Amino acid sequence: MHAAGKRVRVLLSLLLLSIAVPARADARDDDDGQGDAIELTWMSIANWYFKVGGLRFIMDGYFTRLPGPPFFSGGGGGFKDTKGPFSVDLPTVLRVRYALEARGKLDYVLAGHSHFDHTFDTATWSALTNAPIIGGITTCLQAQAEGLPASQCHVVAGGERLRLGHGVTLRVVRWNHSGSHAANPEQHDPVELHAPPVPDPVTGGLRGGVAEDFPNGGGGRMYLFTVDGEHGSRLSFFVNNSASAVDLTQDIVVDGVNYGAPLDNLRRAMADAGLTSVDLWIGTGGAAVARLVVPFLRPRVYIPNHWDGLFNPFFPGLPFPFKDAALKTYLDSQGIPMLPQTQYFDKYRLDRDGVSKVPNTAQKAKLGFSDVQGFAPATLRAAAAVETTALPDDCGQ
Repeated sequence: MHAAGKRVRVLLSLLLLSIAVPARADARDDDDGQGDAIELTWMSIANWYFKVGGLRFIMDGYFTRLPGPPFFSGGGGGFKDTKGPFSVDLPTVLRVRYALEARGKLDYVLAGHSHFDHTFDTATWSALTNAPIIGGITTCLQAQAEGLPASQCHVVAGGERLRLGHGVTLRVVRWNHSGSHAANPEQHDPVELHAPPVPDPVTGGLRGGVAEDFPNGGGGRMYLFTVDGEHGSRLSFFVNNSASAVDLTQDIVVDGVNYGAPLDNLRRAMADAGLTSVDLWIGTGGAAVARLVVPFLRPRVYIPNHWDGLFNPFFPGLPFPFKDAALKTYLDSQGIPMLPQTQYFDKYRLDRDGVSKVPNTAQKAKLGFSDVQGFAPATLRAAAAVETTALPDDCGQ
C-alpha cells in the first residue's frame, strides 16, 4: 500500500515520551485513597464515563445518532458518503450530561478514533465543560471546525506518556481500525485530515461520512491507564474502541510516517508502565482480536465494547443482548471472566479486589432506563439462534 522508501519510523514508535499535560485547575480530589477504586460507566456504543483517581473523563461521547442508510451510502462498509451535513443533537447531549454526577463536570475528553460514531459530539462535550480533548490530529481539526480553539485539543500520535496528576498516567497506544483494505478501505485505511473541515454555511453541520469529514484519523489512539494509590497500590486498564486482526502486526503508515505496528506499540506501553498484565481490558474485535491481544495484555477481566450497533435510538435503551460464543469460549480457556452489559449506563468498579458491576439506578432513572433491559421474546429468540449479536467488526453493518 505504501512504498518502502517513503517509510520513516518516527521516535514516537520507538520511545515513549513523558509529557506533562496541564492538570485541570479545578480537578476534583474526591478522597484520600484516589487510586484505590476506579468507576467505569458504559453509556452505549463506545461511549464511556471514567472516574479515575479523582479525575473525570468521557471517551467519545457520541449521542447524536446520525441516520443510517440510506443517509449513508457508498464504500467504507456503507459509510463512505452522506446525503448532506448533520448537526449535533444538543438536547440529548445536555440530558446525558446532567444525568452524570456533579452535573456533568469533566476534566478530560478522550477520542479513540475520529469516525462519526466516536467524535461527532466530542467538541460539544469539550465546549460545554471546558475539558480539554486528548486525541489525534483529525479529532482536533474536527473540533476546530466546530469553533474550539486549537489550544483546547491536545494532539497525540501514539507513544506518549501523559501524567495527568492525581496518580493517573495515560499511555497512548497507536492502533488500527476494524475491517480490511480489501473489504472497506475508506473505513479501515489510516487517513488523517490535513485541515479543519468546512461546516455547512446554513446549518453549521458537518458531513459524517468516513471519506468526508470523519475519516478514522490515522487508525486510532487507544489508552492504557495506570493509577497509583496509597501504600504502593496500583490499578490498570486498557481500552480500545476498534481493532482488526488482519493487520495488528503490520506497521501503521500515514503520509509517509511510520507509527509502528499496534501490538508492538502495546508491548512498548506495557513495558514502559512496568506491567505484565492489566486488571481490565475494555475491548472490541471479537475472538480473532482477543487471540492476538491477550498474550500481550493478559487482562484479569474483559468488558466488551462497541457491539450494540450504530443507529439504534439512545433513549429506548439497549437494543439487544450481548452474545459472542467464540469470544467467550476463548476467554474461558484463558481464565478471563467476561462481564457484558445488560443496559445502557451499566457501571463497573475496579479496585484491589477486582472488577464488579455496581448499581447505577439513579443515573439510569434520569434517562428513563430500567436497571436491566427487558427484551421482547422475539429478540431473545433471535439472539439465541446466532453465535454472536456483536457486529462483525465494530463499525460494520
